Amino acid sequence: MQAIATKCKEIFFSRNFIILEFILLCIMVPGYIMFNKLAPLMFLFLWSAAIYGGLVLYFGYMRNIKAIWKWEEVTWDAMRPILIRFAFACVGMTLFIYWYDPDRMFGLLERAPGFVPFLLLAYPVLSAFPQELVFCSFFFARYAPLFGTGKSMVIASTIVFAYAHLLYINPVAPTLSLLAGYIFATTYLKTKSLALVTIEHGLYGNYLFLVGLGYYFHGGSVN
Repeated sequence: MQAIATKCKEIFFSRNFIILEFILLCIMVPGYIMFNKLAPLMFLFLWSAAIYGGLVLYFGYMRNIKAIWKWEEVTWDAMRPILIRFAFACVGMTLFIYWYDPDRMFGLLERAPGFVPFLLLAYPVLSAFPQELVFCSFFFARYAPLFGTGKSMVIASTIVFAYAHLLYINPVAPTLSLLAGYIFATTYLKTKSLALVTIEHGLYGNYLFLVGLGYYFHGGSVN
């Protein structure tokens, strides 16, 4: 029995299995969602991937929740450049929607102001956290044999992150996700902190929905 378990572990962590898993999880599943227009079920797929990635990460690579979160990296010195970059990004997002789709600008504040507090609290937990668990913590650990641990990994994570957002079937989501994915992956490369990158993603996601671009990042934008 021990020999079988050892062999299964060897297969699961072999390069060939990791390549197969990457193709299935990062290419085929998002492609299936996109071609079948299943974006309204995105949270189901996202959390399924997050649970799988979290289990693989915990039992196969870290075995320590503190090592995954790395809350000690959430310091003012780390947050200062993140907040400065975020401020510039807010200006950019505001100018973009003013040019691209002004009718939706700050529409959420007008249509459903009571929903805003829930959004500010829920988005980082329900969306930013599972995304960063999958595309940073899990991705950086699991696919290091394929992409290394430096800039090539950042580029791979960025591309896969943007590709996953093609399922919303509009040009805005993958384009902005390409930019955001690079920012988040770079932060993770420097800190290896799921906590810090989740906070950063939460900031961007919350403002994106507040300014009106959230329409392009949920199932309602798929037609």
